[in-house]
Order: sequence, then C-alpha cells, then structure tokens
Amino acid sequence: MGTGPVAALAQERLDHRFKGLPPDAEGLTVGALAAQRRSLFAGGFITPVLTLSAEALDHNLAVMERWAGERGLAFAPHGKTTLAPQLLERQLEHGAWGITAAMPSQVRVYRAFGVRRIFLANEVVDAAALRWLAAELAADPEFHLVTYVDSVRGVELMDAALREAGASRPLDVVIELGAAGGRTGVRTEEGCEAVADAVAATSTLRLVGFAGYEAEIPGADEESVRAWLDRLTGLAVAYDKAGRFAGVPEIVVSAGGSAWFDAVAEAFTALPPLSAPVLKLLRSGAYVTHDDGQYRRKTPFNRHPEEGELRPALRLWAQCVSRPEPGRAYLNAGKRDVSYDLDLPEPQLIRSARDGSVQQAKGMTVTALADQHAFLTLDEDAELEVGDWVGLGLSHPCTVFEKWPLIPLVAGDGTVTDYVRTFF
Repeated sequence: MGTGPVAALAQERLDHRFKGLPPDAEGLTVGALAAQRRSLFAGGFITPVLTLSAEALDHNLAVMERWAGERGLAFAPHGKTTLAPQLLERQLEHGAWGITAAMPSQVRVYRAFGVRRIFLANEVVDAAALRWLAAELAADPEFHLVTYVDSVRGVELMDAALREAGASRPLDVVIELGAAGGRTGVRTEEGCEAVADAVAATSTLRLVGFAGYEAEIPGADEESVRAWLDRLTGLAVAYDKAGRFAGVPEIVVSAGGSAWFDAVAEAFTALPPLSAPVLKLLRSGAYVTHDDGQYRRKTPFNRHPEEGELRPALRLWAQCVSRPEPGRAYLNAGKRDVSYDLDLPEPQLIRSARDGSVQQAKGMTVTALADQHAFLTLDEDAELEVGDWVGLGLSHPCTVFEKWPLIPLVAGDGTVTDYVRTFF
C-alpha cells in the first residue's frame, strides 16, 4: 500500500454517509471492504448505486496521455469533473502537467492531497481566498499556480489583497479571452491591453500568457472556435513581440474543453517560437469518464475516429420498483442520484432479479425524473419486472460525481476492486 494523503483515504471508516454501500460494511475501512472484492450484484450493495468501470478508466487515461503527448501539449485536466483525489493522482501519473480548478475551494482540496501545479480557470477577487493563496505560495516554493485576470477592477482587488497579505512572490496570471455574449473573459483587444497595463503596474502579479474556454462561445462551431483560437494565439504572439512577457520562464497559452481539443491542438501547434518556452496547456476534464450523452455526441474523436476513442465509465444501477400500468415503470433513482441538466439517463442493461441473467435494455426510455424516481415509458414488448436491476448510461459526468461521496470501481466481471472518494 502506498503512502501519503491519497493512500490514507483507504483508512476512512464506512458509515451511513456513503449511499449504495452494503450495510454490513458499517465500521470497516474503505481498504478492508475493497480487499473483500465483493460482487456488485451479490455483495449486499443497495440500489441505486453509481459505478465506475475500471477498464474504461484505464483506457481513457491512456488514450489522452498518448494523444496529448503526440501533439506536444501539456495537460492540466479539469479536476472539478470528479473532485476525486485518487483520479487526480492517476491523471498526474499519466503525464498531466498539473490539475485545473474552477474555484479556490477546489484548490484547497488539491493542495490537501499534494498537487503542486494548479491552473485556476477563474479570476479570484475574494480577499480571503487571495490571502490563503499567498500563504500557500510562501509556504511551498514548489507550488506553482496560474490564475485568470479579466478586468482592471479585478486586478486592483487582487493587488490590494495580496499586498495586504504580504505576498512574498508574484502570482502568475493569464488574461482570459472571452467572446461577446459568452461567459467570463475580456471581449476586446483594447480590453486586453487595459488589463495587461493594470497587471504591469503591480508588483504582486506577473503576466505570463493568455487563456480561455472555447466551448462558451455562443453557438460554438468549428468556424467560430477556430477564429477565437486564432485571436488567442495571435494575442500571445503580439504581446511577446511587445515585451509583455519579458523575464518569465515560460509563456502560457491554454484552452481546451472536451469538445474541441482537436482544434486547440492544431492552433497551438501552429504557434511560432516565442522569446521563452511555451506551455501549451490543454484542460479537458470529462474525458476521464466520458459519458453516454453530451460528450458521446461532441467528442473530437467522432471527427477523427482514426485517432482513438473514449469509453463511458459511469453507470448507475437502479431497480424497477413499480409497474403500475401498461407501458409505464418506475426505477428507484432520480435527480438526487443522476445528472439531468443535459440529457436524461439511458437504459442500457437489464439484470434479471429471477436468475441474474443480463440482457440489453430494449424498448424503454426514461422520460422524466422526480427526486427519487425515474419514469420509464415501455414498448409493448419490453421485458422488465419489479426487482430487476437496470443499468443506466449517464450524460455530463460533472453533475453525476457531485452526488456520490464514494463510488465503487468495478471490473468487467462485476467485482468491486476499489472505491473512489469525492470531495464536493
């Protein structure tokens, strides 16, 4: 067994906080339960229960490590997808430069589990958070943090908080480039100049590059994404030529969600040599589990199947608890258990409560969710009995993980080999 804070998660005692786990595991450590290698279906687990496919996780980690490496990209996967230190550690072991966060609270989780390089994809204007960041940077010379700036007022607030905190080294910042009608980020080149001037006037901040998130372009398509990427890389080149990055050890250019990382790679590959090494940082996060909805439709591997594929790793098992009328059934899983912000769950497998046989789910669709129930519409010939287990494919992993504090990692034969802890 390894050492360190991630390995120590195996010593946590199991109790009522962890839904879906066997009641007779109460009081065991996570590691002791994992060592029992129980069957998901015969080991006392209570439905609904979310599972992670061990094989799909291994596959996805390897695919993106290879894909990014072949294109000379550094990789800081967005940790908010899972907020699971065991998975973050595995991503780092698979070559990730560091981990991306969206909020200072997520940075605190990462730091508690030893992450040394963090890309914070948000402008931080909270004085308490900035004081904590300054203290972390002062306490650990190996801690490297890069964060966004997107306004002159934001720079003023950051500078004031860091000066008050007595920051001992400057905070590295990148200007976030946005898009009209989109989310955060500077809209215009003139706005970027103003923010850069504001940063240059401080001693607490150091401008090191440009970044943004192309998927938040309204109506994002290939043309608009590539045009935005051209602006992003063009600004980095122009600012380097103007001496804006003088003295920095590396220039950071970062983008890339899970829908357009192919376009990001092409744009970053086309960057000319600059005055310092360029950290070309991709931030895709959902790849680690992929899904059976949003990312199944949008993954760049659909456009480039010859370059590989990602496999869905999340599945929620629920039970049919009612068939009160023809054409209608109900499962014991709802909004408290699954994502529903983008797509409803997809019935994929049926495990018979009579004999344990497993077959493809046919002729059934989830049409609505209540807090604790899924509404199934059934074709006339659909085979589903009360008590049967239904394996559901899920969309948008970010809003699945947050609902489950401890998730069984399951091998292809149904053996539970480990448990993944989340910290939402």
